[in-house]
Amino acid sequence: MNKIAATLAGIGLLGLSSALFAQEEAPYITLASTTSTENSGLFDALLPRFTEASGIEVRVVAVGTGQAFELARRGDADALLVHDTAGETRFVDEGYGTERADVMYNDFVLIGPSADPAGVAAAESVTDALVRIAEAEAPFASRGDDSGTHRAEQRLWEAAEITPAAPWYRELGSGMGPTLNTAAGMDAYAMSDRATWVAFANPQDLTLLFEGDERLFNQYGSVVIDAERHPHLKHELAAQWHAWLLSDEGQQAIADFSVDGQQLFFPNANSP
Repeated sequence: MNKIAATLAGIGLLGLSSALFAQEEAPYITLASTTSTENSGLFDALLPRFTEASGIEVRVVAVGTGQAFELARRGDADALLVHDTAGETRFVDEGYGTERADVMYNDFVLIGPSADPAGVAAAESVTDALVRIAEAEAPFASRGDDSGTHRAEQRLWEAAEITPAAPWYRELGSGMGPTLNTAAGMDAYAMSDRATWVAFANPQDLTLLFEGDERLFNQYGSVVIDAERHPHLKHELAAQWHAWLLSDEGQQAIADFSVDGQQLFFPNANSP
């Protein structure tokens, strides 16, 4: 028995001290992830199942994908779960990660006021939808935060050969939930991941206007951070998290998550 424990035992607090020490020593990892996985409620369903299976707690830092990459580059996160495949591949190629794997997918959707002044609901493609918004100079609320959603939106504007600009185009620098709140307040269009939209509790006059274009596919990936670059991180614990996400148990946990009976993420770690 060490001196601290002996002293506490002498005043009848040994049991309390043991509980406190056990709590302090509980293993955990810091996961840099996206606001969509947090806002949708996925982690509330997923993380307790992982902790029960492994004994490891996962503490999530939910930010835009670009910020999540920066946290990992600085060595401030033990693991990454984001949705920018090109950025994830570049992260590994630059030596910050050692492995990247598909975990799950859903899709992006275009949201807007029910009056639909730009006629987005009649669009034949997502490119057509964006052209209609730009030609009408209809208000569009963009996350503007270098998130995976913002990066995907920027690629779609580029493909449509449009450079969106003020006053009709508003870059907010905020997460998906706040962006939808702003869009609702200003009767603006916005692009959202489907999971956050379905879980969104304040739609006001917003409605889903366009979906289904294959270019709206939204892939999520788990990235293992390089141990040589950041040896101080909890690589063994993070490896257990990565492996669990790809396992049958983890994939089933993702498939089981739903909101109002609607499945929001579709596991594809084992897809050919």
